[in-house]
Amino acid sequence: MTKKIIIAFIGIIAGIAFGIYFIYFKTEEPLHAKASSKQVIGFLPYWLLNKTQTDYSNDITTLTYFGLKVDGNGHIVKLTNPQEEDPGWHALSSGKLNPFFTSARENNIKLSLLISSGDVNAINQLLTNPMSHAENLVKDVTPIMKKYHFSDLNLDIEYTSQASDEAQIHFTQFVKTLKQLTTKQKLGTLTVEFSPIDVVTHQLINIQTLAPYTDTVVLMAYDYHSTVSSVSGPVAPLNGAGKSLEYDVSSAVAKTLQDIPSQKVVLGVPLYGYGWETLNTAIRSAVIPGSGVLASNNRMEAFLSSCATCSAFFDTSAEEEYVVYRDQSTGTFHQISFPTQQSMKAKVDFANKEQLGGLALWALGYEGNSILTPLTYYK
Repeated sequence: MTKKIIIAFIGIIAGIAFGIYFIYFKTEEPLHAKASSKQVIGFLPYWLLNKTQTDYSNDITTLTYFGLKVDGNGHIVKLTNPQEEDPGWHALSSGKLNPFFTSARENNIKLSLLISSGDVNAINQLLTNPMSHAENLVKDVTPIMKKYHFSDLNLDIEYTSQASDEAQIHFTQFVKTLKQLTTKQKLGTLTVEFSPIDVVTHQLINIQTLAPYTDTVVLMAYDYHSTVSSVSGPVAPLNGAGKSLEYDVSSAVAKTLQDIPSQKVVLGVPLYGYGWETLNTAIRSAVIPGSGVLASNNRMEAFLSSCATCSAFFDTSAEEEYVVYRDQSTGTFHQISFPTQQSMKAKVDFANKEQLGGLALWALGYEGNSILTPLTYYK
């Protein structure tokens, strides 16, 4: 009888222990997974290494090094000529990035390696034999990714011309092969960049066909106006299409979500704007050709603190600040449109509303003192 009582008592204790474990541990696992599912990707370009912080642990979940170039045969470009290393390769191989990588690993930030090409001729050659060239790329990046602990391969192929159906098919085959081979080599996830133009015109990147072979897609939702624009305007207008603008970020996201699950889509957010010399002070003024310059958020914070003649306004539709002023020495008019902390907050709210997979910042080193603040509680 005593033995039965002891067994029963042990059973009760075990049941209570299991219940406590289930309530306090098992129920938290899905919640934790959900909370950590949002990405904040910070792009770290080699040319901004001297302007960036080493520790971005309060702001990002993934640090993406930008990056290495791929040639027409799928090989990593290490030399620009026989006597000179490619700058992206040099920054990586020389150890300049080691402090950033060490900090990221210490703070459990994922490391990603971005492979890029904007060379039309190289891209066309890459597509002539997509499977073989994808194999070459994976062979080249495998030792690099393992050496530096990269766990994501990010592909940024920017083809500015319209593409044929055949070119689209070949590019999809290239990405599909990359995904198969990176999975086989256990290199981690695959991310692909695309632009707002890709979802409304017949470009090289067909998001619908690529989606099954990617873990994440980054919509580079910026440069709606740039240094070559004919009129001034916001770099990443959240709204305004059909009214003050032809196209905006909301429209590009809506089009993207027709083909891709929202959790796979990461919204690219600029930390910079542009400035122009304009014909007058009117918003959307015609600009003087060749006068466009990049205006980082950091530069604009410093500029506004010292500009007594500047008039700053916030465009509540575009969710960007713009500045209008007249150069007292030359008499010329200038306009600058750029994002602020308020802009970032609007993008965070928008990403939450659309249940997107996260945000991607272009680029670390452009930020001022406050623009990243809304990210602290977003991840």
